[in-house]
Amino acid sequence: MATVGWLADVLRAAGVQVVEEGDWRNRMRPGDFDPIGVLWHHTASTSSATNPHPALGICINGRSDLPGPLCQALVDYHGVFHLISAGRANHAGTSGGSGPIPAGDGNTLMIGWEIDYNGVSQEMTPAQYEASLRATAAVLTRLGRDASYARGHRETSTTGKIDPSFIDLDVMRADVAARMSGGTAWSTIVDNATSGRFTASANWRVSTYSGQRYGADYRYADPVASSDVAWYRVNVPATGTYRVDAWWPANAGYNNATPYLVATTTGNKTVYADQRATGGQWRALGTFTLPAGDANRVGVSRWTTGTGLVIADAIRLTRVS
Repeated sequence: MATVGWLADVLRAAGVQVVEEGDWRNRMRPGDFDPIGVLWHHTASTSSATNPHPALGICINGRSDLPGPLCQALVDYHGVFHLISAGRANHAGTSGGSGPIPAGDGNTLMIGWEIDYNGVSQEMTPAQYEASLRATAAVLTRLGRDASYARGHRETSTTGKIDPSFIDLDVMRADVAARMSGGTAWSTIVDNATSGRFTASANWRVSTYSGQRYGADYRYADPVASSDVAWYRVNVPATGTYRVDAWWPANAGYNNATPYLVATTTGNKTVYADQRATGGQWRALGTFTLPAGDANRVGVSRWTTGTGLVIADAIRLTRVS
């Protein structure tokens, strides 16, 4: 039986944040496993910024009617991949065939991502979407397959599954294909110290406390019930789809639900980040359609129900399409 013990290295090389859950390389179901593609799911659990992976225990241990593991990886609210199994898992059931994926034993044929959102009153977060694209592109490249080998469970299921909900799977595959096509994309970084590109009120103080900072320093402020946004100004070269990444130093005293505002073609979108964890690295906030021109594009707001200091360090924009 094949295993995918290489999964952690491949995902990290693609810029995906990874948590290895226990002895995941040896956690698997008996039976064949020779994957040729990736299958997308949603967990049906309600995740949030403060409870980012409610289905993690079930995906590892299973249910009374279905023993675990239930996927190869769970994708949490913040887009972090939790690796659960390097071998066969009970996630796909019988495949009825979809695209190049044949009919047969789906657990043999596919690597499964369980994306942790409920799929009824909640859709995939931008961070989950972006991380799932990166991970899928990296794994299909490793398997020597193209983007058509990525499918949704509702496409292969013989029992009427609806997951993953609220996603156009053809668009998602196209986004995977774009990431697999290579090439050099336009990208720019704005730090809190970038001249003429960062504005904030005097309430945003300067700190050099954390060694996880980007550049020489970063800004911090207390949370309040008013916006007081620290803005990053970016000269976007053309209207298109851009990935927005943020960098912050992590600390237990920093905010657990920091609001990042992204000024898109259809108005401001808000993404919440837990700045207590995964600091000192680029974290994907999601992909957004941004208008061309030089303007405030990404902001950090102090208006949050979270606790702890709000941090504004650096952001990065990369054109996707």
